[in-house]
Amino acid sequence: MTAKKSGSRLETEIERCRSECQWDKIPELVRQLSTKLISNDDLGELLLGECKLQTYLKENPIKQGSSPRGPRPKLVEVRKHLTAALDRGNLKPDYMQEASLLMAKLCYVEGEYRDALASYNKVSLDDMQLTGAPVYRLSMIAEAYATKGLCLEKAPAPSPSFSNRNTGSPASNRSTNNQEQEIINCYEKSGDIALLYLQEAEKALSVGIQNRSPKPGPASQEQELGYFLETGLQRAHVIHFKNGNLTQGVGRFREILRAVETRTTQNLRMTIARQLAEILLRGMCEQSYWSPLEDPPTVSPLDDPTQQGHTHTKTYNLSRHARVYSGEKLFCPQENTEEALLLLLISESMANRDAVLSRIPEHNNDRIISLQSASVVYDLLTIALGRRGQYEMLSECLERAMKFAFEEFHLWYQLALSLMAAGKSARAVKVLKECIRLKPDDPTIPLLAVKLCIGPLHWLDEGECFGKMVNDMGEKAAEFRAKGYLAIGLVYSLKATDASLRSVQEEYQRKALGAFQRAQNLSPTDHLAAFYLALQLAVSRQIPEALGYVRQALQLQGDDVHSLHLLALLLSAQKHYHDALNIIEMALSEYPENFNLLYTKVKLESMCRGPEEALLTCKHMLQIWKSFYNLTNPSDSGRGSSLLDRAVADRRQLNAMTLPDFSDPETGSVHATSIAASRVEQALSEVASSLQSSAPKHGPLHPWMTLAQIWLHAAEVYISMSKPAEATACTQEAANLFPTSHNVLYMRGQIAELRGNMEEAKRWYEEALSINPTHVKTMQRLGLILHQLQRYSLSEKVLRDAVQVNSTAHDVWNSLGEVLQTQGNAAAATECFLTALELEASSPILPFTIIPRAL
Repeated sequence: MTAKKSGSRLETEIERCRSECQWDKIPELVRQLSTKLISNDDLGELLLGECKLQTYLKENPIKQGSSPRGPRPKLVEVRKHLTAALDRGNLKPDYMQEASLLMAKLCYVEGEYRDALASYNKVSLDDMQLTGAPVYRLSMIAEAYATKGLCLEKAPAPSPSFSNRNTGSPASNRSTNNQEQEIINCYEKSGDIALLYLQEAEKALSVGIQNRSPKPGPASQEQELGYFLETGLQRAHVIHFKNGNLTQGVGRFREILRAVETRTTQNLRMTIARQLAEILLRGMCEQSYWSPLEDPPTVSPLDDPTQQGHTHTKTYNLSRHARVYSGEKLFCPQENTEEALLLLLISESMANRDAVLSRIPEHNNDRIISLQSASVVYDLLTIALGRRGQYEMLSECLERAMKFAFEEFHLWYQLALSLMAAGKSARAVKVLKECIRLKPDDPTIPLLAVKLCIGPLHWLDEGECFGKMVNDMGEKAAEFRAKGYLAIGLVYSLKATDASLRSVQEEYQRKALGAFQRAQNLSPTDHLAAFYLALQLAVSRQIPEALGYVRQALQLQGDDVHSLHLLALLLSAQKHYHDALNIIEMALSEYPENFNLLYTKVKLESMCRGPEEALLTCKHMLQIWKSFYNLTNPSDSGRGSSLLDRAVADRRQLNAMTLPDFSDPETGSVHATSIAASRVEQALSEVASSLQSSAPKHGPLHPWMTLAQIWLHAAEVYISMSKPAEATACTQEAANLFPTSHNVLYMRGQIAELRGNMEEAKRWYEEALSINPTHVKTMQRLGLILHQLQRYSLSEKVLRDAVQVNSTAHDVWNSLGEVLQTQGNAAAATECFLTALELEASSPILPFTIIPRAL
């Protein structure tokens, strides 16, 4: 009785060691087993054969894609043990099956594929029970199905009509299809049972650790998949994709991913999730997508048309299945991009969790593999989120990747680009500085930094430094040297606009012209060099020279919207208003949604065709705005219940929008003070809106700024028609969007003037200047009202300040002349009138600076 109990404990220990793959303990356990009963010799032979085979495979692992061939000396002993166990026939039926499975596995390792298949046919794999089977036997059955599939692929059974095998006869095709179906069935059964085995093994291991008292020594090792289990899990979907059955392959991926995760399958799970996400992004459209909880379609446009009718259908049903995730509130994606994003976010979480960050030499290979795996995930996330305009989310994901990013240019560069697209320009510039450090010879990186500095940030000194970096590269910059000079020219041009002293303005204008000229010499076929040279000449009021260069730019790029706009403004400066209007209408036929062109059209139509035509254009602009931005209800523009519904209403605005962020509707100025004023406006407007009953604005500012400017242009037209009530209504519409905008306050002052209420107009103008002290139009109107109120000294000061801000504003010079004349200073007044006449002769319908200056 005691011996029986001892033998039972021994068999339990042997079963545990086999389940946990502790093969080094088996020989000692076999020795103990042999001393108990002589009849255990056959079981000992089986265990020793298995132990030596598994040890050999661990020391000499089979690599994916290799074909084992020929016997190995170390395997001779394995065959002796297994042959002895099988020949004597004293084993129990279950152990006889295990011995046959091990013999078949040995035959495969030695390259005897037909012998292996013969062994599997004797065993009848499909009859082996999974219910109640020990954990180690689940592994053996899973490996057996995988090995059988490998043998069928390497040594296919001959067709019944072997002589007609390659003739394409129906019998031959039927045989081939049956063979492929059997191979896929083997791999899918192997994968399903492997998942079950790994779950049960992890469960048994955790229970064993809890039950056993802790012993000193090394911790138990984690389970390893091994070649055969990994093949069973991965080979089926490979065959599906190879045969053009994308639907079946995606379905197989989903089955594996729905199984409850184990520590052993974590890396495999991340790989499969990444591969499925890539297929969903690159090989599937929304129309061909089906939910993971639905059955795949029988006929799908995803599959190879030549394979129609030959798709694989699952014909088996296992007695036990791996546990799958289930529950009432599980998230289920509804479209391909959504599922891909979910998979990639899971993969990203796993990549971050398993990141190898150690820089010691021993971990170098692991760190490189970890980095490569994470980089692929982040590249796919860039594709998935970029398609939906979710750059904010993308930049947050890439920030998490910074733990991998030491000295890794690719991840830093991806982060910089995502920050640029998300509108986080200041942070993007800082990241680009790190990119420049990592790749100092790449001229495109400082050019991107310049683009941000002279665009949304208005960091002109930093932009100049980045532009000089490109030029300092010399020949290394190659064709980008011209772009470097173009960038520096734009910096100088914007500095000239910002400068308050006339001498400083002229110095920067001279430098800008020199830089643009150098850019054109380096790249005579670049239309931008000729265009910006023309624009700078126009700002400097050298109209004939500017016309020559803008025509040259149009010869190089005939449909460039900014060149056409500049040509129209130059024609209006020469008082050819009808010709300018024709150019604008021609440009609008190509760019019907360009609001800058439409603003200019309103001005020209007021001049040429009367204010009624201009009002029709304003109405047309409102219709375009409504269709272009699709934000009819501001309170609803930011809502969305789906994972991906938080995208902006229309991403085209990021590329097609040509209106400067904080430009004045009349002057188009982008002074540094105007930018600061606009930020004050935004803050005050948000506070004011929150105190009103109207809903706050959501989303980007571009659409609402555009809408406000449309209403202000309409109000200006009504003022020219002496209709204060209509002008007030239009101004109120703009005030609902930006209650404390200096443009709105200026327009209210204009309306008060129209009604003859000078004190009220003065108050509105003073409020506008408290927001933006350099708004020239407001300064000019305030100076004239002070003049009418006989406050001559203050009026003169305000107008002189306005001339300092914009020395080419002929209206201001004329008003200053009137004030000086009233004060009896005839000589100075005459000089001001002459300056006004000279400037008016070259003054466009709208200032040239309404055209954006950006790289």
